[in-house]
Amino acid sequence: MMEINYQICLVLRTFRYTMYAQRLVVPLSRAIVARSAFRAESMLAARALHTTVARKDIDSAAKYIGAGAATVGVAGSGAGIGNVFGALVIGYARNPSLKQQLFSYAILGFALSEAMGLFCLSMGFMILFAL
Repeated sequence: MMEINYQICLVLRTFRYTMYAQRLVVPLSRAIVARSAFRAESMLAARALHTTVARKDIDSAAKYIGAGAATVGVAGSGAGIGNVFGALVIGYARNPSLKQQLFSYAILGFALSEAMGLFCLSMGFMILFAL
């Protein structure tokens, strides 16, 4: 009787380990197939989202807002140029003997300020037409 119980226990253990191994193997294969199907569905859903009319309207509105925000820097460039030449006039009025050096610095300030304005304008055009 004791030996039969031991054999039954051994068979049950073997069966339990076999079932445990099958539980590990089968769900793994199912998970791989299910995961690839989920990826395909999510990719199709993502592509469908980009082709909707509302999405295109939102993208174009974001383009216009971004281009407008980028061109605000042109106004800053104009203000900077005004400050540079205003400082040139004030500096020349205080010390006329430094006319050439002040004018050189004013041209440098004008060039840097204008370059930033052109950079902002070009970024606005790139946002508007390149994206």
